[in-house]
Amino acid sequence: MARWIADWHPDDPAFWARSGRRVARRNLIFSIVAEHLGFTVWTLWSIVATRMGSYEFSTDQLFWLVALPNLIGSVLRVPYTFGPAKFGGRTFTVVSALLLLIPATLLGVAVNDPGTPYWLFLVIAALAGVGGGNFASSMANITYFYPRDKQGVALGLNAAGGNIGVSSVQLVMPLVIGSLGLAAAGWFWIPLIVVSAVCAWFFMDNLTSAKAEPREQLAVAGRAQTWIMSFLYIGTFGSFIGYSTAFPLLSANLFPGAPYAAVAFIGPLIGSLVRPVGGWLADRFGGAPVTLWNFAAMGGGVLLVWMSSTSGDFWLFFLAFQTLFLTSGIGNGSTYRMIPAIFQAKAVAERGESEQALLYGKRQASAAIGIISAVGALGGFLINRAFGMAFAAAGTPAPAFLAFGAFYVSCAALTWWCYTRKVGVSVIASLAHARV
Repeated sequence: MARWIADWHPDDPAFWARSGRRVARRNLIFSIVAEHLGFTVWTLWSIVATRMGSYEFSTDQLFWLVALPNLIGSVLRVPYTFGPAKFGGRTFTVVSALLLLIPATLLGVAVNDPGTPYWLFLVIAALAGVGGGNFASSMANITYFYPRDKQGVALGLNAAGGNIGVSSVQLVMPLVIGSLGLAAAGWFWIPLIVVSAVCAWFFMDNLTSAKAEPREQLAVAGRAQTWIMSFLYIGTFGSFIGYSTAFPLLSANLFPGAPYAAVAFIGPLIGSLVRPVGGWLADRFGGAPVTLWNFAAMGGGVLLVWMSSTSGDFWLFFLAFQTLFLTSGIGNGSTYRMIPAIFQAKAVAERGESEQALLYGKRQASAAIGIISAVGALGGFLINRAFGMAFAAAGTPAPAFLAFGAFYVSCAALTWWCYTRKVGVSVIASLAHARV
């Protein structure tokens, strides 16, 4: 059943009102469903690792199990970005959803055997990284469906719907594992994955106008703005996914016996829900100013968490940690709003205000989103490895918090230098477009 749409003009108001809005909304809804499940599988080990006491793995080994899906997921985001343009958004959504069955099934099988070796758990955790790739393909696909002035909201909703998958895992999995055992952490998601793939097959579409060769899309890798935004996205999304996956295991080590499992979902939920708010603030006040002040707030948040980690009070630590989830969520929205603004404004400046120029800008933005999201997701790996190494070397997460604070200072400085500083009365030309 081929569902390719050849006539697609979302920036034409008449077309959008007549049929474009309805088709775009339908694709957005089922894209969110598939992406949400991708995030659940990707971050599943953040809970599973806290329930593996019978295997007698060290804290550093457990942080490796949490970190590895982040590393593989970030790498996969690059090829996943090109999937919709090469094979069609509908087709690639179905395939990427079905791939989630592999790590979910293997997890359910492996934890039933108390003799399963550590290296095999590492392999299964690495395979969970396929869930991280779904974000890049989903965001790249949805970019094509919406007109320029509606992409901020659409991408914000798509991203937030996926991000909430982290919260779903941390809310549902403790209950499922407590009732049905650790193997259920894998089996529980299989029917939902199948349903999402079937829905994508029947209710999503491929766009002929989105087709592009990887060589054309990879051209954005040569633009300085791609790498500047990648660095900043490590600080926002990398922090969100890193703190989301690290919080349960970090709490288990700092506050043994604390009810962290009952409340771990709250932080990722806050970070996900405020992501569209970050996009709205960027629309209202400019992406660069919002991002600059947000990084300053993240630096203050790290200081609060560091101080509370030595207080002996879990609830003080928990409340302090929410500032990091809140600010990382806002930063996710503001930085992601900057990306299409930058590349589409550059396309118009270079090629004029034509439909072909707008389409070229969307292709550039779509490819940039994939690269930036891939590099940004590395933050999830780096944060978990930083905690693991800090515990191994010093028995405390303090060295990791110090490194995070220094990084946020560098992100704020880079944002100011590239996007907000002024010479005379002019904003630095290296992208006033980011203020759009």
